[in-house]
Amino acid sequence: MYDFIIIGSGTSGLSAGMYAARLNLKTLIVGEQPGGLITTTHAIENWPGTLSINGFDLGMAFLEHAKKAGAEFKNEKVLSVKLANSLDYEKHDEEAKENAESRNIPEKPTYLVKTASSEYEGKSILFATGTKHKGLDAPGIKEFENKGVSYCALCDGAFYKGKIVCVVGGGDSAAKEAIFLSQHAEKVYIIVRRDVLRAEPKNQKLIDESKNIKILFNTEIAEVLPDESGKKVGKIKLLTGGKEGETIPMDGIFLAIGHVAQTELAEDLGVMLNEKSEIKITRHSETNLPGVYAAGDCTDNEFKQVITGSAAAVTAACYAFKYVNG
Repeated sequence: MYDFIIIGSGTSGLSAGMYAARLNLKTLIVGEQPGGLITTTHAIENWPGTLSINGFDLGMAFLEHAKKAGAEFKNEKVLSVKLANSLDYEKHDEEAKENAESRNIPEKPTYLVKTASSEYEGKSILFATGTKHKGLDAPGIKEFENKGVSYCALCDGAFYKGKIVCVVGGGDSAAKEAIFLSQHAEKVYIIVRRDVLRAEPKNQKLIDESKNIKILFNTEIAEVLPDESGKKVGKIKLLTGGKEGETIPMDGIFLAIGHVAQTELAEDLGVMLNEKSEIKITRHSETNLPGVYAAGDCTDNEFKQVITGSAAAVTAACYAFKYVNG
C-alpha cells in the first residue's frame, strides 16, 4: 500500500514525488516518458536560478531529485485507475460528482492503479498526465508522420541540415521550434493561420533578425504532397487568405499547434473536467474526489509552464500529506 501514487512522470509528477518523499509519504511515480514532454524542448530559460538548460537535462534532473528523495519510479503505462473498495459505483450527473457521499464513496477510499504488468494500491492519487500534441487535419499529414511530418524539432531537426522546412503554429512554441530549426535548415517557413505570431518579445526579435526564417500569415497547409519516391514529404499546397495558393517545395513539416490534455484516466474514475477536458482543481490542487489531486498541463490552470505545474504539484503533495495523516 502506497500513501501517494503519482500518475505521470513529467516535471509536475516528479516535483510532487520529490516533495512527497521528503514528507515521508510512501510514494510511487508511474509513467511512460521520464521527464515528460519538456525533454523534447531544446532550451528552457524561465526556470528560476538556471539561466538556460535544455529540456532533457532539466527533466532528468527532476527524475534524479525525486529518486534521491526516496520516491519509487516505475516506467510503465497506466491502463486504469479505480476505487479499490467501491469498484461497482456508477457515474452520476455533475451535481452528484461534486458530492462523494452521493456515490457511496467511503470517506477515505483507496485507489487501484493498474498497468499492463502490475497493480498498485494507494491512499491518495495525483494525476500529472500532461498533454499530447494536437494533430493537423490536412490531407497527407497522417500519411507522412515520421516521413517528413514531426512534432519535435529537437528530436528531428538535425535530419534537415540544408533542407527546406516549415513550422505550423501561431504561438511561442512555434517560434522556438523555428529558431532551433534555423540553425540546421536552409530555409524555415512559419505558417500562421492568423495575422499575428504570438511569440515572446525575445523570440520575436530572434526571428526578425534571422536571415532564413520567413513568416507566412493568414496561411494554412491545404495538402501535403509526396516527393518523387512517393515515400516522404516533397511539397505542400498552401491555402492563403481562404484561397488556394502556391505549391512550394518542402522537406519537413513540424507541427506546433498546441496540445490536448490527457485526462481519459481521470474522467473514467469520475473526476470532473471542464469544457476543454482539463481536470478541474481547487487552489489546493484537489479534485472533486477525496484523496485525488491533479497538477500540471492536464488541469484547468491557465498558465502551462514548468514552474506553475511544479508549484501545483508540490501543493498537491502537501495536502496529500495532510489527507493521509488525518
